[in-house]
Amino acid sequence: MIVLAMESSAKPASVAVCSLEGASPPGCGCRLLGQYFQNSELTHSRTLLSMAENLLSNLDMALSDIDLFAVSSGPGSFTGVRIGVSAAKGLAWGLDKPVCGVSTLEAMALQTPEAEAFVCAVMDARRSQVYNALFEWRDGTMSRLCDDRAISLEDLACELRDFGTPCCLVGDGAELSYEYLGAAGIPCRIAPTLLRYQTAYGVALSSAHAAPIPAVELEPSYLRPSQAEREHAAKGL
Repeated sequence: MIVLAMESSAKPASVAVCSLEGASPPGCGCRLLGQYFQNSELTHSRTLLSMAENLLSNLDMALSDIDLFAVSSGPGSFTGVRIGVSAAKGLAWGLDKPVCGVSTLEAMALQTPEAEAFVCAVMDARRSQVYNALFEWRDGTMSRLCDDRAISLEDLACELRDFGTPCCLVGDGAELSYEYLGAAGIPCRIAPTLLRYQTAYGVALSSAHAAPIPAVELEPSYLRPSQAEREHAAKGL
């Protein structure tokens, strides 16, 4: 199965084409054919589809060769998630192909296998909060320890203090979290740059273990209301 994966939930944007070769340990059944990654802070509406078009062209492939469209459906930037979901939904719908929306946090953790270690995926959610989920690698298998959530750095530090084991931080909130957790005496380290940020390859890895759905059913997962929605609620609208 050939999958076109897209990631636009934060400042970096990436597109990957992978061959999924059946159920197997993470990474073993997902062969990366090509990936474009850009962290230039350009608008994703300008870069994402052109990256996909150029990547397919360089691989001598067409959209009709794609069996599954995968995308990070959140959490993350409201605009970025919306752009990625809309792009995947439109491409899949137009070709009558299935689509798969995956957790941004889980996709990052899957691309960072840590032997017998905890992975703490964190994205800057502003207002002293991070989008977060915790995962554990053991015997080559990753287990999820909590649902995706928006959590304050203070509450996250309290939770990690009880683990007693250093964690590996991944995501665009890694540096922010490292400074806060370090000051709070929580042992942690930041993943290497190439593994730290959200990538379409991670999305493809996650899609290998998720159920495809019709394009019409794909929806973003924001975790919390947008600023506009919060302002409307405050005004009683």
